[in-house]
Amino acid sequence: MDKKECHEKSSSSDEELWRRVYRELSPVSQMCGSILHFFDEDDETEAEALWFTAFPKYQPSGEDIPSVSEQQESSEGQESGDICSEENQIVSSYAAKLGSEVEQDYTNHQFLGPEGNVDVELIDKSTNTYSLRFPTAGWYLWSATGLGFVVRDAVTVTIAFGSWSQHLALDLQHHEQWLAAGPLFAVTAEPEEAVAEIHLPHFISLQGEVDVSWFLVAHFKDEGMVLEQPSRVEPFYAVLDNPSFSLMGILLRIARGTRLSIPITSNTLLYFHPHPEDIKFHLYLVPSDALLTKMIDDEEERFCGVRLQTSPPVEPLTFGAHYIVSNSAHLEIIPTELKLSYRSPGEIQPFSKFYAGQMKEPIQLEITEKRHEILVWKTVVKPVDIQLGAAPSPPAFSGAAFVRENHRQLQARIGDLKGVLDDLQDNEVLSENEKELVEQAKTRQSKTDALLSMVEKKGDRALELLFRSLSERDPYLVSYLRQQSL
Repeated sequence: MDKKECHEKSSSSDEELWRRVYRELSPVSQMCGSILHFFDEDDETEAEALWFTAFPKYQPSGEDIPSVSEQQESSEGQESGDICSEENQIVSSYAAKLGSEVEQDYTNHQFLGPEGNVDVELIDKSTNTYSLRFPTAGWYLWSATGLGFVVRDAVTVTIAFGSWSQHLALDLQHHEQWLAAGPLFAVTAEPEEAVAEIHLPHFISLQGEVDVSWFLVAHFKDEGMVLEQPSRVEPFYAVLDNPSFSLMGILLRIARGTRLSIPITSNTLLYFHPHPEDIKFHLYLVPSDALLTKMIDDEEERFCGVRLQTSPPVEPLTFGAHYIVSNSAHLEIIPTELKLSYRSPGEIQPFSKFYAGQMKEPIQLEITEKRHEILVWKTVVKPVDIQLGAAPSPPAFSGAAFVRENHRQLQARIGDLKGVLDDLQDNEVLSENEKELVEQAKTRQSKTDALLSMVEKKGDRALELLFRSLSERDPYLVSYLRQQSL
């Protein structure tokens, strides 16, 4: 962490070609798990926090929740099945070229593009507005937010961020109900017709009872909210062809009174606040929204919080379910119970807090689903993980290390397994017999596990080639996993 003055109280894709390229880039498709209930029958207060009814001028208010804010010190009171998609995906030569020849960048202010990285310029800090110019036709992805574009020609784009609570009201009596399912973006493009597709991120896991017909794109305009059906829905994003631009984001529309389990991809964020006598930790359980993670990172940094690298839950969790936070050291956690809900980036985010003294022994942290007592996430924090003072410079990125560290995540989520196997055989990482051994495994997950174990035994060069293949065939997956570790 750079030296700085801290607050006194320490507490963050021709058009058809592009469409084929984007379809053929294997999306993240193995994010699934045991699903519980949308919300408890007797939990009307929390139900109100989950549902929004259009009424642009309403500003909801809520009870105080622990947050990273000036009130931090006083707010004491707060891992698999498959998505079941076995589609045979063929990566086009252009998609492969995009993944292998472009240096992938995961910084916050660059788009990944067909000819390299495109810088994003902050043009208005007060409104958090950014501008950039895509220089040529192609597919562009801002991995820090999950926002993507397919453009036909050069185009200038401006992007700002909005808050759902400023445009939708809490009103359960309204005939229609919506569930906010991703961030809001205010987008303009010049010329507008140069944009063939916009890809809007969402955190809904496409499994179980989830129906893609529930997905809507909400446009907020002068005349109010206008709803539009997306052209298609993929894991992690929904697509609008030939879009018109506005303040817009993804909503789920579910019939009033319907009791469904809504599975979402989620993330755990763990921060420590250095202190010579009593190290403090903050643990967040939030939907997998890259922009939300960035906002929490920024706010924690204001109070000298340092994020520890942890993996997200492997299985999707249930929106609205309650989760219990515990630790092996019997340290007091406030609160011990978190509800998985969505608050727009920039709003107060709930977290659990605990103190660990001088941190002389490892601490195991766990998150358990309350109703069925299912362990969904755990990690171990060791004293060596805690660095007082300036944080060390991050090490050079290693694809081999990435594969090792994300073994469980990749085991559950690799989509284009056949393509990866072909790549590894072409690069002489796997022999024909080894490839057949992997293919003979009974389930997708056992095939993936056999592949990962086999490649790991062959050393770093084999792992680097595996990482290259994954980057070409599952760019959204690689981007997602790297965002979790930043």
